[in-house]
Amino acid sequence: MTDSFGSTTWQDAAGRDLVRSFGPRMALFARGSGAYLWDEDGRRYLDFLAGIAVNSLGHAHPAFVEAIADQAATLAHVSNYFATKPQLELAARLKRLAGTGDSGRVYFGNSGAEANEAAFKLARLHGKDTGRTRILTLENAFHGRTMGTLALTGKPAMQESFLPMVPGVEHIPVSLEALEEAMDDRVAALFLEPIQGEAGVIPLPDGYLRAARELTERHGALLIIDEIQTGAGRTGAWFAYQHAGITPDAITVAKGIGGGFPIGALITFGAASDLFYPGSHGSTFGGNALGTAVAGAVLTEIERAGLVRNAALRGNQVREAVAGIGSPLVEGTRGAGLLIGVGLAHPVAGAVVAAAQQHGLIVNAANDSTIRLAPALIIGDAEIAQFTELFAAALATASEALLLDHPAAQEVSA
Repeated sequence: MTDSFGSTTWQDAAGRDLVRSFGPRMALFARGSGAYLWDEDGRRYLDFLAGIAVNSLGHAHPAFVEAIADQAATLAHVSNYFATKPQLELAARLKRLAGTGDSGRVYFGNSGAEANEAAFKLARLHGKDTGRTRILTLENAFHGRTMGTLALTGKPAMQESFLPMVPGVEHIPVSLEALEEAMDDRVAALFLEPIQGEAGVIPLPDGYLRAARELTERHGALLIIDEIQTGAGRTGAWFAYQHAGITPDAITVAKGIGGGFPIGALITFGAASDLFYPGSHGSTFGGNALGTAVAGAVLTEIERAGLVRNAALRGNQVREAVAGIGSPLVEGTRGAGLLIGVGLAHPVAGAVVAAAQQHGLIVNAANDSTIRLAPALIIGDAEIAQFTELFAAALATASEALLLDHPAAQEVSA
């Protein structure tokens, strides 16, 4: 289509006008409703990615739309020299859902990267007060792309063009043995994702979070848990660390708490709440009335509609549905709730994503051998039945292409 782009296509306009830090855009979407998207030509797609675990309530949910309209017509922004009712109400709600108790505190930013930057500074403040210089995180972790969060991200290929990194961060293998060996009294903080989403939806080993809590407490280090992709009910608990029955020192949240509106937060527990002091961190837009009102409405609806429980129930259904397809291309599933990784027998995730889009389904390749599913928390039986049909068709299309391109794969798949 050329209506909005002069004499060129939207693909050409994107290539001409947008910074090339992303690959080519896969579609031009015009609108959404519930679990569905429509492109500029009016074709409908079942959205099982939800903006990468962002659109908790799906697209154009009335609670989301009304919150934006009502708050925008009332008060959008006043700066952090002042407070607003939506800001204070959201902070109190996040403390309640996270179980911080009265000692908890909330810092608001505009994204997950900003939340993790704030957490990085929290770790540095703790290290400064205690003489600790080491910050531990995991290999293959993903905590963001800003210079601070890129240092925390355990992916050397992402860091290579931007060296040198912010110093003091060490990446350790994902094992209890490596954690025990690395932990000492010089560690200021340990950063963890309960499920490594960008690594391929890889949950931490059984018992890892409990061991991490015990070791960080023993050595006086902060345990900081990145719940940006796993929070807001996505794994069948409000936050994934709650499955392990532990209390961290801080968590970071974003994505699903705003349901599509940009917002992030650092939530602190106990003594970690006293580390920041006036002037030590800030954000012009962080905690603005519009963003906090929308996030408050999203979390209210998740509670009202029982969507945390729905995530657990529907996640099990989706995993059973994938297994029931019986595709030789699928090795298994992993994850929790509605954050699911589908492991593939061959590194053809890109082909599966493309085939899914051809059939009217939006999914994502977390890596070459993993399909990531992260649909809206509102999905039910009808959406899962449709997903099963479309995903089965996509797997069949990709399998056929694989056998045509690599006949030797036929023996492996048999």
